[in-house]
Amino acid sequence: MAFLPCLTFEHVVHRLAFLTSSNEILLGEEVDAGKSSGGVTITEGEIIHFALLYDPQSFHLDVTAAEKSPYGGLIASGFHTLSLCFRLFMQRGVLAACSMGSPGIDEVRWLAPVRPGDTLRTETEVLEVKPSSSKPDRGILRMKYVGVNQHGAAVISFVLNHLLRRRRQ
Repeated sequence: MAFLPCLTFEHVVHRLAFLTSSNEILLGEEVDAGKSSGGVTITEGEIIHFALLYDPQSFHLDVTAAEKSPYGGLIASGFHTLSLCFRLFMQRGVLAACSMGSPGIDEVRWLAPVRPGDTLRTETEVLEVKPSSSKPDRGILRMKYVGVNQHGAAVISFVLNHLLRRRRQ
């Protein structure tokens, strides 16, 4: 099975293994995996709606209570922020044909509050590409994600382990 060796890069165009619609990994295709995603602006309504469903803490749900909190106003759930930043990368479609899910997320850090009206974008960096030692049809792509707001401040970072299909040889 062909697979890229471990590689790292600093937010520039690099080579990344991914599958075409025929489910074959293409090696050496130029993919700008390090560029920023498009942005998404989060609204007060979206923050409250997510919190009602998944993270019902007062500083996510209640504007008045949030003003009295240590955050001084309504803030998005960290899980909401993580989900948005992940979505921004996945919408680029780079891994669409080869993704088999993920065995987990590492090193989640909430670095700054996300508030209504903030516009987030996601920056990614490939940390490692490693074939599975037990299942030759797949491998792990470790990527660092950094969510950045409209002021250029990092608001979240996390490392996601993508499980990807590999090319048949």
